[in-house]
Formats: sequence, C-alpha cells, structure tokens
Amino acid sequence: MLDLTPKPERALLVGIGLKTQEPSVLENNLDELAQLAESAGALVVGLVKQRLERIVPSTFVGSGKVQEIARLKDETDANAVIVDAKLTGVQQRNLRDLIGCKVLDRHQLILDIFALRAQTREGKLQVELAQLKDQLPRLIGEAVAGLSRLAGGIGTRGPGETKLEMDRRRIKQRIEYVTGELEHVRQSRDLHRKRRKASHVPVIALAGYTNAGKSTLLNRLTKSDIYTEDKLFATLDPTTRKLRLPSGRRTVITDTVGFINGLPHHLVEAFKATFEEIASADIILHVHDASHALQSLHSQTVIDLLKEIGVVNKPMVHVYNKIDSAPLTLRTPTARVPPFVNVSALKGLGIDELLEMLDQALANLTFPVDLYLPSSDPSLVFNLARDGKILLQEQGPNVIHCRVELNEEALQRWSRFLS
Repeated sequence: MLDLTPKPERALLVGIGLKTQEPSVLENNLDELAQLAESAGALVVGLVKQRLERIVPSTFVGSGKVQEIARLKDETDANAVIVDAKLTGVQQRNLRDLIGCKVLDRHQLILDIFALRAQTREGKLQVELAQLKDQLPRLIGEAVAGLSRLAGGIGTRGPGETKLEMDRRRIKQRIEYVTGELEHVRQSRDLHRKRRKASHVPVIALAGYTNAGKSTLLNRLTKSDIYTEDKLFATLDPTTRKLRLPSGRRTVITDTVGFINGLPHHLVEAFKATFEEIASADIILHVHDASHALQSLHSQTVIDLLKEIGVVNKPMVHVYNKIDSAPLTLRTPTARVPPFVNVSALKGLGIDELLEMLDQALANLTFPVDLYLPSSDPSLVFNLARDGKILLQEQGPNVIHCRVELNEEALQRWSRFLS
C-alpha cells in the first residue's frame, strides 16, 4: 500500500558565534536551535559550527564554510539549512544559490513554530502579522540581489521593479488589514481587563523562558488540564483560570507564550495584545527552569523582554521549577532572586509554599479605587489618608470624591463608600 504520510524535512543546522563570546553560548544556542527544528517537525541530520571574527556581508559566514555546508548537505541528503542568526534577504538568497537548497534563519523558524501552534483566530492573526513584517524587508533584499545579476541598461529592470512594487503593495495592504483586526482584539481584551479591575479581582501572570514549565505549573495550581508537552512553544494562546488562595482570597492567573533568546521583534510587536495581559497584571510569576545549566542566561532574557513590553517595577515572585530534575549543584545556588520558592510543578513539591507566598504578595498590593465620602464628615478624608495614598480629591455639594490607592484590607473597611 502506498504510504502518503509526508516525510519530515531533513534539516542541516548552522551554529554561529562570535569569537568574543564564550564557546558555551554557541553550544547552547545550537542545542536550542535543534529543539526548535524538532518542534517544527524537522529531522536534524547534521550540525555545522563557526565562530566568526566578523560577519561576512554577502553570506554571513565565510566562503569556506559555505562550501562545507554544501558538501554536508549533499552527504546527508538535507533539503533545508537553518542558520542560527538573523539573515538579510540578500544573504538568504546568496546562501540558497550557493548551497542548493532552502535556507531559513532562526527568526523564520520561530515564526513557523508559532504558526504551527496558533489555534485561535487571534493567535493566527498575530503570527500572520509578524510573518508579513518579517517577509517585507526580505522581499526587497532578494529583489535587489536578483536585479544585481541582470545586465545593466534600459529595459532590464522595469519588470523586476514592477513585480516588487506589486508584492510590496499586497503585503502592506494585508499588514494594514491584520493590524486593524488585531486592534479590535486589543480593545476587547482591554475591556475585559477593565471589568476585572472594577471588580477588584487581582491578576497573576505567568512569565518565563519557553519550556520552563509554566503550563504545568498553571495546571498544578488550578487543577486544570491545559495541554503540556516537553518541547519549545508547546502552548501559544493565552489561558486564564480562577485561583483560590489558602486565605480564601480569589484571583485569576494567566499563562502566556514563553520567551526565548532571539525572539523576533515583529513577533513581540504583533503579540502586543497578548503581552498586555502580563503588563497589566498585579503580580508577575517568573518561572525559571532550575534544571537548566544556563538558567541565569534564560532568566535575563525574560527580564529583558519584560522590559521591552513595558513591565517595570512590577511585584514579582520567582519560581524555580523542575527542582526535582536539577543537579545537586543547582538546587541551592546563591543566585536565587528574592522572593523565591523552589518547586516541582510536575510532582507538586513546594506548591503550598508558593500559594502562601502569593497570598502574602497580594495582601501587600494596593488598588486605585474611587470613594465618595459625605461632606458632613470631613474627618473621613483625614482617616482615609492614613489608610492609603489619595491621588485625587474633588469637593462636591454633598460628597467628597477621592481617588485613592488602598490595599485589600483597607478596601474592605472603606467599601461602603464605593460608588
């Protein structure tokens, strides 16, 4: 019987590092690239490494390395080469012509995985927008590379430029449409967030490097059954669940897409509506993979990306997950960031301590609320100032409107004056 099952692409990976970097960084990035390729459904058939003094403008890597890649491609029968770098359209075109097969870079690989994982309409739109914005400069670069090989003179460039302009116009029109659709999504999310704020339900957002175990932790905390798998970007679309803490305090917890080194800027920009779930949360739960040798490097990547999406000075609890799989030398390192807790989301270790820590962190939070105090009792304003920070005070004929920041305990005392 004829087997119609599509065969996986045979991928040859090219790891790139500068000589100014530690060799371990190149090894880790190449290992991560292999995991990304496998997540995309490829079969890795070979690895090539090069540490560069400087980048070669036309092909990124040196001519000798290009020849080595071409030979290994033939020997392994590879039909795709994946370069662990961000290539220009010209570099990608030149490498494809010299090697003789499809060439992708790290950004395109990550975008492809996101396209594979997206399930909701929002997720698919976000990925499409990122891919379109990534494609546009590559299209220009490839056209320039093609035109440079044409004989000069009148009549040789017009058709190429016309097609280029048509392709650019179509892409720009699609970008405009998708951006508009995502703006509707952003407005809808913003409305939901405002409703949560109005009901004073605190929000906890999970953030972390991909495959750090965020979804597993969410399942453990909320007794849910969200899909999890031991691979990069196993889950993509955001998920929100209710969580009751030991004190009885009610909250919601949201899991979002994992971060990774070299996350395409267009992807971060396209996922703005999703990442706003993190930026608007009351507490960030930063999940670290305590078993990974480069955990500190991964954690810094997360912190840098959080800053890029506007998360600064936000209360944060650090969860060092997979402690049961961590080598003994990594289980009690001195580099833990406080406040922190060691857990195993898979086995349930440290979860009670984490819940208590979240309870305390939420108890220390303040919320902006509007109170309307009777003008007949001015002492109320004085007492209110002792319980919280008054942001705005407006005198009316019968009431005094105060916008004030209060913690949960104080809010309960003043709840009778809510609008």
